[in-house]
Amino acid sequence: MGTIKNLLFGCVFASLSTGVFAAPLTATAHVNVTSDTAATAKNMAMDEARRQVIVEALSPYSDSSALRTAVKNEKSAILTTLIESSGISGERQSDTTYSANITMTLDRNASRNWLISNGVQNWLGDGDDSGNESWVVVSLNDKLLDWSRVRRAAADAGVDLNTKSINGNQINFRVPAARRGALTIALRDAGWRYSDKDGVLYISK
Repeated sequence: MGTIKNLLFGCVFASLSTGVFAAPLTATAHVNVTSDTAATAKNMAMDEARRQVIVEALSPYSDSSALRTAVKNEKSAILTTLIESSGISGERQSDTTYSANITMTLDRNASRNWLISNGVQNWLGDGDDSGNESWVVVSLNDKLLDWSRVRRAAADAGVDLNTKSINGNQINFRVPAARRGALTIALRDAGWRYSDKDGVLYISK
């Protein structure tokens, strides 16, 4: 078997559309793989890119640890069924090496069904769940400063926070279920940690 010389993968496109439907589950993997032949290297690159894209695209909507385990143990043929569309740019190959930028978009319904069948806790809706809300609990170290940072991250992601209660340095609020993923991505990018417990999103520094 060949060895992967280098693999760097891009970020999920995090901005959501202004309508009811959620953004596509899209990510890009930049791959450079060496094997015994270019054809084998390309097959390896596509498989690895597919696994990386699935993890990157679905992590904001699921238990990322359980997701990584499920993806690692899943057959390539099954993961292929989660891909709705794909595109390749910057493709280069030699007799033994294949490199490219591989962008893939996941099928939302197929991905949700796969997560459920593998017992991966998730909150991936069908993209038309703006009428539902999800609970979010934030633990703050510096109440005023941290809360302003949470609100700023939410505003930048276009997410409205429906504050329900304040208890010491803990604030409970609700967000539209269709926007929960956008909030998770924004907070993660701002340096916050997150976890899901029974459908409630917990945020902390």
